[in-house]
Amino acid sequence: MPERNLISWSSMISGYNQNGYNAEALTSFREFRESGNGYPNEFILSTVIQSCTRLASTVDGLHLHSLVIKFGCDQNSHVGSSLIDFYAKTTDLDAARSVFDELGVKNVVAWTAIITGFSINGRGDVSLNIFKEMVESDILPDKYALSNVLRACSTLELLKVGKQVHAFALRRTGAHMDVSVSNTLIDFYSKCGEPESGRRIFEHMLVKNSVSWATMISCYMQSGLDYEAMNLYKSMNRLELKADGFSCTSVLTSCGCVGDLNLGKQVHAYTVKVNFEYDDFVANSLIDMYCKCDFLTDAKKIFLAAGKYNTMISYNTMIEGYSGNGNLCEAIDLFNQMRDNLIPPSRLTLVSLLGVSSSQSTFIFHSLVIKYGFCSDSYCGSALIDVYSKCSFMESAKLVFEEIDDKDIVVWNSMLFGYALLRSENEDALRLFLELLRVGERPNGFTFVAVIMACSNTASLLHGLQFHCQTLKTGLVEIDPFVTNALMDMYAKCGIIDAANLLFNRAVIRDIACWNSIISTHAHNGDANKALEMFEQMKSEGVIKPDYVTFVGVLSACANGGLVREGFRYFESMIEFGVGPGPEHYACMVSLLGRAGELEEARSFIENMPFEPDALVWKSLLSACRDKGDVELARYAADMAVTCDPSNSGAYVLLSNIFASRGMWIDVKSVRKTMDENGVTKETGFSYVGSR
Repeated sequence: MPERNLISWSSMISGYNQNGYNAEALTSFREFRESGNGYPNEFILSTVIQSCTRLASTVDGLHLHSLVIKFGCDQNSHVGSSLIDFYAKTTDLDAARSVFDELGVKNVVAWTAIITGFSINGRGDVSLNIFKEMVESDILPDKYALSNVLRACSTLELLKVGKQVHAFALRRTGAHMDVSVSNTLIDFYSKCGEPESGRRIFEHMLVKNSVSWATMISCYMQSGLDYEAMNLYKSMNRLELKADGFSCTSVLTSCGCVGDLNLGKQVHAYTVKVNFEYDDFVANSLIDMYCKCDFLTDAKKIFLAAGKYNTMISYNTMIEGYSGNGNLCEAIDLFNQMRDNLIPPSRLTLVSLLGVSSSQSTFIFHSLVIKYGFCSDSYCGSALIDVYSKCSFMESAKLVFEEIDDKDIVVWNSMLFGYALLRSENEDALRLFLELLRVGERPNGFTFVAVIMACSNTASLLHGLQFHCQTLKTGLVEIDPFVTNALMDMYAKCGIIDAANLLFNRAVIRDIACWNSIISTHAHNGDANKALEMFEQMKSEGVIKPDYVTFVGVLSACANGGLVREGFRYFESMIEFGVGPGPEHYACMVSLLGRAGELEEARSFIENMPFEPDALVWKSLLSACRDKGDVELARYAADMAVTCDPSNSGAYVLLSNIFASRGMWIDVKSVRKTMDENGVTKETGFSYVGSR
């Protein structure tokens, strides 16, 4: 070009900027300054500042700000808006606010830039205050300002304020808002727990783009409405709309949650077709979906396909998949591979490994938690407390609990459940609950479940009544089925069956656990007919499908009530509900036959089981031998039980008691000697005495 002027330089710099060549835009600006073809105007300065922002070039941005002041453009609203955006995206909010405050005339772009700046930096409270100033200054917010204010409301979970912004947007634009504002509103209502409000907005939108569909699918998924998310994805397909990667990620998550492998594979095929499968988020969602559907081989194929491009999130997803399926060795191998590739583990990595760790490996993983600086983290701390409690290492659990400085309610609940799971520690659970109240922590539903469980284990009706009163005051009994079920179990174990029945009849939400609880209550308290009546009622309502635990309760009722014919009928009907009989069901059937005096038939029933019987099944036969006085069959059952579980003292004690009841003291001595030789000790019994 023979002669370059201000206009030609401006066009060149703008062209680079608009096409994403930001480094070239800066280079062109320097050449312009060196050419002596004039001074930069507000348009050039604004454009170059935008390029600095995209490059996150703080030094160049500061230099440009000095030029803005030098050439007297600091009062220009366009330049000011670009500077506000630059400082906000380089996290210097004080400088951004200073530029905004010094602007003589603030247009809607400047107001939007400062609102957006504080919103994206997690200062939604400031964004809301600035938005209020904007409205009071009679500046009409545009779609960008409205969207960012709504995002601030989402982050802060300010439902009432967000609804006010929604109403304001309706007054400003009428019934049909800009599609971007509508999309943000759907996301806002989703994050504030009102997916139905989001759905109404979605349905009334005249124009929906791919973001609208993706946001609504995500709204359903995040709200636990997985079937609605999947149905909406299917609607997209019927309308021949192309789902984006975000939609695929959300619907794959829902497929994993409900175990819909068929739709998950369809989405996988679609991602391959449109070349989304190598997107990090989509790939991780595919791995997660296949893991949750127990198709680890397919999950591993996707993981291996990424090769060296696997990220920490990919490793975490795969490790969590192995852990969730109990494959500790594979999870550890992948963890070691992750470290070999110099990818530092996150707290999620370690928590996933802790979830399936053995008593010995727990200490190793704990050392890694300390090594990587997560020892005071409440998330890792809760997982450590949980695994130590399940391994009966309560002293280690207490140490972890005490080392966490900022204990949230999850940490407190983990410790409470640890105490509640061990009968000998139940009193400590009640003391810890009082400590929780003393420090000002607010108990939630899981807190009450833990302490009510402790009351159940100690049959402490007085404490149970007190906790029931507290749950009534907080309204948890009406809205939390876990609390209702825990209370039902507590009253059942305290022998107050009428109270358990009353809770069941008044339950707003009757989930499968609620039905199982009331069936087991009657089964274990000798009312077999009532237990079976509740089971038949459950089937007739047709809302809840019986599961594995349901049939344990039903067969226990038949065994306790001597209902042999009914027991076999229910046992054979399990397959109709897709429930395969497990060790507990066979143990109930053996007990049923044994109590009916059919010991040889019970033995034959065990020997014809489709899988190897465990100690529980053999001990059921052993108990029946004790009741009927069959010493020889008792010896056989005890030998088989010990073979299955050599460290369990129950079979030895039962056999010893059978010998003692028959006056066979030499045999009693022999059993005790065998226990000593095998290092088996009888579990110490204990009882509680309540004082008033």
